[in-house]
Formats: sequence, structure tokens, C-alpha cells
Amino acid sequence: MVSEICRDKQLSRSSVNQTSQHQRRMAKQKIMKEFFLLFAVICSSVSSDEWKATVVKSIDALVGSCVVVPCSFSHTGGNLPSSRLRGIWHEKNDKKSNIYHEDPILIKDDFKGRTKMLGELGQNNCTLEITQIRIHDNGPFCFQVELVRTENNDPTKDKFSFVEDCVELNMITEPPKPTLIQPKTATQGEPYIVTCSVIHTCPTHVPKLTWNMDSTKVIVHHKDIKHGNWETQSILTVIPEEKDDNREITCTAEFNGGLKSPETFTLHVKRIENCNHIIIPAVVGIGTALLFGIFCIFMEKKYNMWNRLSRLSRRQ
Repeated sequence: MVSEICRDKQLSRSSVNQTSQHQRRMAKQKIMKEFFLLFAVICSSVSSDEWKATVVKSIDALVGSCVVVPCSFSHTGGNLPSSRLRGIWHEKNDKKSNIYHEDPILIKDDFKGRTKMLGELGQNNCTLEITQIRIHDNGPFCFQVELVRTENNDPTKDKFSFVEDCVELNMITEPPKPTLIQPKTATQGEPYIVTCSVIHTCPTHVPKLTWNMDSTKVIVHHKDIKHGNWETQSILTVIPEEKDDNREITCTAEFNGGLKSPETFTLHVKRIENCNHIIIPAVVGIGTALLFGIFCIFMEKKYNMWNRLSRLSRRQ
């Protein structure tokens, strides 16, 4: 009995030891995998051929509003978690002039509180948002990636700046006017559709399109038209009445920052033709002619009767 209990304990200890050994082996494999992945990235950082970035060369930016610069990057070492990567945006002519850094102290005073990374670095997304655009924010600006240590978040010596793939902002001081598409003429009582659209470069704060004409049927669309440009579209459906003829319809685009831009056209309403103006006079004419005819017949009969009576009276 005692020997069986001892044997069971030994088997139990052996099973526990095997489990712990398996766990240690798996942990070592995970550490080695991360080490080799990091080593591959470090080795690949030496050559610019191993790093690639996709950034628009230029993009419009409305002064006083915002802009979103699409950006992505890749490296042959494979994907690393965001905790191992640090993204920085800096001026092309001075790598120490940061317009974005995860440490706000290291950002230029002119850009503090105005820049934000929208993408996840672990997904190779380095998209940048700049708000409250100023006239001198034209750039060019470049993206830089750094490898950091997980334990203390300190940067390693391995970094790469994509100075050949920088973005320049084209400053726009006046908000773009909306584009209106509508039929030349509306028909009274029938649906009339007008489309108002505007191009912008800030999908995080899309322009608001409003109409000066009440309608319950307004549909809004947002569309990516590539290279950092977006289109916001508002489709208005109205049932025009006769009183709406020569009425001015205005679509106003309000951009982030409060800038507004209207566009107007004159509505021409075609009246529905009816036959009332023909039928009523015709009926009145026919009725009058009928009454006149009846009156003439009555008078003729009356005249004939008087003639007969006068002849009888003369005979007597």
C-alpha cells in the first residue's frame, strides 16, 4: 500500500516536471523568435533598400482647418508590435525639428498640440493629422521610425528617416467652393434632385454641407478619391411648387475651423399645363349659345302665335 502511494507521488512529480519543462521550452522559443525578428529588423535598417515608405508628395491644406497626410511603411524584417517602434515626423532640413513626437517636450513649439499620429505603427501605418493649419506649415515633412527597447522604451541606434519620401503642404487661404449638379428645369409637383459636393483633405473632420431649402430627403456620402483627397457629397430631393419658380437655392460647405463657402443657383419651375383655361370659356360659350338658341325658338313660337291670333281677330 505504501509503495503504491510513493509510486503515485513520483508519477505526479514527474508529470509536473514535464509540464514545467514544456512551458520553459515554449517561453525560450518565444524569446528566441522575438530576438531573431528584432535582429532581422536591426540588420535590415542598415540599407535603405530594406525600408520603404509610401507618402503623398504634396497635399492641399486649408489655412485654419486641418489636413490628414496618408502614410505607410514597410521593412523586410516583418511586422513588429507598436511597443517596439517609435514614429517621428520632422522637418526635412532638420531631423531634430520634430513636428510630431510621442514625447510632447520634443515637439517644436509651433506644432505642440496640433499634430497626432492616426495609424498603428505595428500595422505599418504612419498617417499624420495636423490641425489649426497655419500659413507657414508648408514643410516638407518626413517620417522617421525608430526601434526601441521594450523594458524602458529607450531608442536603440537603429532608426531610419524617409527623407526621400517627404510631404509638402500646399497652403490654401480660401475654402473651395462646392460643386452643384442639377437639371436645368424642374417640373411642378415632381421630384427634383440636386447634388452638392466638395473636395477636402481632412477626413477626421469632414465639411458640413447645408441647404437653404427645407427637405426631409437629404443623403450624405463620404468618398476616398485617393492621394489624400476626399469628397463629401449631399444629395437634396425636393418637390417644387409654382411659388418656387426663380427661387435661389444655396449649398454651403462649412469646414473645420469655421470657414464657410456657399454656391447658389436659380431654380426654374415648369408649370403643369391644364385645360381649364380652354374648357371653362368653351362651356360658357356653348351654354350661352344654347340659351340664345332656346330664346330664339321661344320668341319665334310666340311671334307665330300672335300672328295667328291677329288673323282670327280680323276675320271676325
